[in-house]
Amino acid sequence: MPRFEGFVPGRFPLDAIGAGGFRFAEMSHKGSIIATPIGIRIWPVTRFSEVTIESLQPVLDEAGTIDFLLIGTGADIAFIPPALRDPLKQAGIAVEGMATGAAARTYNVLVGEDRRVAAALIAVD
Repeated sequence: MPRFEGFVPGRFPLDAIGAGGFRFAEMSHKGSIIATPIGIRIWPVTRFSEVTIESLQPVLDEAGTIDFLLIGTGADIAFIPPALRDPLKQAGIAVEGMATGAAARTYNVLVGEDRRVAAALIAVD
């Protein structure tokens, strides 16, 4: 299976998660990802405490094509603080945090429904 090298254009469901990474578009990647309507990219975040509005810039850059952002917070659920929630809301994007597995499954359902969704997913084992 080819490795993911930074960005793959297109909208893809996630085929598998776990073992510290993700499988999608017949590729695999170890580490966290951001999936938006224009593609999937590496996200250099390893734990929820590293999530900043700057790290979510790819989502803000595509705000006109995204209604909803799922943040996969790792193995556990974490509260999305106002410092993240408010700028996204101002850009017209609702945000929900949930454990990465649940976020990935929800992302797949919403992509299957052709919804305007993005996901920022912290890799889990």
